[in-house]
Order: sequence, then structure tokens, then C-alpha cells
Amino acid sequence: MRTTDIEQFRYLVLAAQREGNRRLAVALAPLGLTPSQAEVLGVLADVGPLTLSGLGELLVCESGTNPSRLVGRLVDAGMVRRDAVADDGRQVQLSLTDLGRERAAAARRADDELHAHLRVRLGTADVTALVTALASVVEDTPAGRAISRRNSLHAERSSS
Repeated sequence: MRTTDIEQFRYLVLAAQREGNRRLAVALAPLGLTPSQAEVLGVLADVGPLTLSGLGELLVCESGTNPSRLVGRLVDAGMVRRDAVADDGRQVQLSLTDLGRERAAAARRADDELHAHLRVRLGTADVTALVTALASVVEDTPAGRAISRRNSLHAERSSS
């Protein structure tokens, strides 16, 4: 069986994503969170109150879909609060509760540990080149657009 470089790249990306998600799931389990739930908490912690559609535009885990079930579980667990938007009764604004802020901070520490592991494993690899290559793969996809929006928000916050 002959494996092309592109095929190997595709499977290595998939394997790396699965391994990273597995490691993160293990680290988040004591918090009662999944990686997708931790992403929601992280976005709300970073960006602040959002509507459900605004949140959905920033998620990679639920990219292009409505994250209402995911948010519903976090509301039921007391980590996210839904408040009516004053000028639009059909919209709700999502924000973190005190418990949600605590769990978001703990999830951020789990993310940081995973990132440190990746830095060690990548060693002297040109991470900028890897990011550029992967960004070109997801360009013009829902997940790629979510990442671009998040990067823009982080850049705005850094410059102010």
C-alpha cells in the first residue's frame, strides 16, 4: 500500500487532534466538563456576554451548528446564565455564573498544560509555518471562520 504525503498529513492531523482532545478530556473530567463545554466557557470568559448565535459564530467545536444543547447542559449545571435581551424578547444573552468563571479558569489551566505538552513535543519545529499551513486548509470553512473571528477579537482586546 502506497501512502502519499498528503494522505499522511491528513491522518497525522486527525491523529494529533484526537490525541489532543483525549488528553484535554482527561484533564477536564474532574471538572465535569467536556472539551466542547470548556470551549464555550472559555469563549464566554474571553469575550463576555453573547447571544446564542454570537457564541455559535466563535465556536470551533460546534462550528456551523446551533450550540443550544451544549449551552443548555451548562445552564443546567449552573455555569451559564440566560438573560433576556432588553430590546429583543426573542434573543437571550449568555453569561458566566460565578461557578462558570471558576470552571473556565480551571479549564484554561488544562488548556495551558496541553499547550505546554505540545511545545515540548514540537521542539524546534516552525510553529508559525504549521499554523499557516493548517489555516490554509480550513480557510473558508465554518471552523476556519470561527478561528478568524476569535483571532480578530483577541487582537482588538490586545490593542485596547
